[in-house]
Amino acid sequence: MIEIMSETEGKVLVVKATEKLTYGDYEEVFIPKLNQMIEEYGKIRVVMYLAEDFIGWEVEAAWDDAKFGLEHRNDFEKIAVVGGPKWVEWVTRLSAYFIAGHVKPYEIGDLQAAISWVKE
Repeated sequence: MIEIMSETEGKVLVVKATEKLTYGDYEEVFIPKLNQMIEEYGKIRVVMYLAEDFIGWEVEAAWDDAKFGLEHRNDFEKIAVVGGPKWVEWVTRLSAYFIAGHVKPYEIGDLQAAISWVKE
């Protein structure tokens, strides 16, 4: 499940992912919000907080994530990924080579630091 957090403001989107992210989460919540913000602000900033109960993505959701990221690689100024299993940190670091903006992983307890970095 994905929810838009109250820290979202202006060109900064802060989302919380719990349990398993689904195709519906992307198609009904995340991608429409990203598209709306890109249309309104041009380049945007995102914090993706992977809560302690986060277990991963459905295959279709992971595909949507990768496809959207590549199609919009020039539309992100900063992306912070907070928490998740160790492999998520590696994928986050790898994705930095495909995104024009800055991408940075954070430990689960560093949500506020990630939000501050993205808002700088």
